[in-house]
Amino acid sequence: MARLFADEDFSGPVVEELRQLGHDVLTVKEIGKANQRWPDDAILAFALREQRIILTKNRRHFYKFA
Repeated sequence: MARLFADEDFSGPVVEELRQLGHDVLTVKEIGKANQRWPDDAILAFALREQRIILTKNRRHFYKFA
């Protein structure tokens, strides 16, 4: 299954459903970065290091990194 990383704006119920389906989902809150206004480039760097796909509702913020 997929290794995913959900940023703070991503839906908690969707995270739980993905886990029920067998996906490995890690959240910003679980790594201790909740409510810290973690910048998009740091989120991307973390996801790349951990080999995870980013789950976000703000995909337009990540276009600049493509």
